[in-house]
Amino acid sequence: MKKYLFSILTLTIPFLSFAQDSTEKGIDQIIDEKFGSATGWFVDAIFYQIPFTDSISIYWVLFPLIFGALYFTIYFNFINFSGFFTSINIVRGKYDGLEERENHKVEISKSKFTDEDDNPDTIRVEGHEGEVTHFQALTAALSATVGLGNIAGVAIAVSIGGAGSTFWMIIAGFLGMASKFVECTLGVKYRDIEEDGTVYGGPMYYLTKGLKSKGLGGLGKFLAALFAIFVIGGSFGGGNMFQVNQAFQLVENITGGENSFLHGYGWAFGVVMAILVGIVIIGGIKKIAKVTDKIVPFMVAIYVAASLFVIFSNYNMIGDAFTQIFNGAFSPEGIAGGFVGVLVQGFRRAAFSNEAGIGSASIAHSAVKTKYAASEGMVALLEPFIDTVVVCTMTALVLIITGNVTGDNASLNNAQAILLTSGAFESVISWFPYVLTVAVVLFAFSSMISWSYYGFQGWSYLFGRTKKAEYIYKILFCLFVIVGAAASLGAVIDFADAMVFAMMVPNMVGLVILAPKVKEELVKYMDAIKTLSK
Repeated sequence: MKKYLFSILTLTIPFLSFAQDSTEKGIDQIIDEKFGSATGWFVDAIFYQIPFTDSISIYWVLFPLIFGALYFTIYFNFINFSGFFTSINIVRGKYDGLEERENHKVEISKSKFTDEDDNPDTIRVEGHEGEVTHFQALTAALSATVGLGNIAGVAIAVSIGGAGSTFWMIIAGFLGMASKFVECTLGVKYRDIEEDGTVYGGPMYYLTKGLKSKGLGGLGKFLAALFAIFVIGGSFGGGNMFQVNQAFQLVENITGGENSFLHGYGWAFGVVMAILVGIVIIGGIKKIAKVTDKIVPFMVAIYVAASLFVIFSNYNMIGDAFTQIFNGAFSPEGIAGGFVGVLVQGFRRAAFSNEAGIGSASIAHSAVKTKYAASEGMVALLEPFIDTVVVCTMTALVLIITGNVTGDNASLNNAQAILLTSGAFESVISWFPYVLTVAVVLFAFSSMISWSYYGFQGWSYLFGRTKKAEYIYKILFCLFVIVGAAASLGAVIDFADAMVFAMMVPNMVGLVILAPKVKEELVKYMDAIKTLSK
């Protein structure tokens, strides 16, 4: 492992020079302008807004995401509600008896990258076809979605759409649970498992194999390649550069802003993060899962606990807050765009936060140890509930109760929106901005390591599963961490964000066509549960 980390650090040197030059000579601005002019057409196409009225424009990508989620909710008989407690029981291990662990198919072996045994934390389920437990797959996927969208995105939503946008955010979260169920069931059903137990899964595989089974092999290969390209781009930008850039801005702000001792040393912050990320991602999904199943519950618990403290410290305002949310959802006053504008803000921020329908989460969930594909789909539907219904709602209530819902903040960017949320917590818990800063850094770190796995899966699909291809991708990923922290490459990040949502196009086509296959898997698993219960 040391030699691989040394390679990363060696290749980092020219990037440090670039980062320092960028702050002195404006190289990053030059790159930003050139890159923006070359890729602006793609960003504009993905984030094209359909004008409905003079004051309302809606991103077209929201339509397939929301209508797809509504379709899956109805098609699967409201699985997002009827399957909720079954999902919790799966994570608790209540139905582990269905998995026949005595038939070991993946043996314990010495890792090629570390001196420790391969994944000792999951030895009790090492016999499954897969690499990680249901809980670890859930936390690995959650770590990529719970983050800046829950903190900054919610602040932007309530600033523009008022308290009522929270209601529609919750509705979109519930609908997104059905989309996550479908894509993650397919991720397990059509994954590839090599002889050593390494799993390769996600939309690339269910688009290829699933559509081939429907007589659409050519379309499947095309959509899979398209998705792989988009997920690689998204991993470098939205899942990497954006995360570390926003984390550094908050750390710099909390330590003094332009007077901070860190000002101008984003590259140093990036190097530290790159080393930490490199240590984790070189170990693969098992190492990632072992980190995320500890970090994610800790982060969410602290954030929710602080939110509850703020909420119950102002318990006399809770009723009024929910009244504002409900009234604002259906009869908003003084909000640009009225009812439709509020609805759009809620749906938009929920979709941007939980990524249901994008296809990214199915890559992490496909690595689970299970015989039943639908079991992991059931686990995955908890993800939008935790991410959007719980965490986003908590953030919104804190902002509403502390009086931070105002149109004056409607033009906030993500970094400023984080500071608005931080200020809301600070008004009740004076020292919490420091805790929130640590949480945001951890959110960014966990998002990066999960997105590195997503991007690598796309990379291996296009360039093969050789160790050389693997190390090239992982070294590039770590270098982009440094660049993201050091430079202000707005156009690059816009392009990467566009690639994340472009993933939705090939993925949603596959989900709709393959929905009957998912229903077959669901029936098979529910029948197995009934048999176990007898």
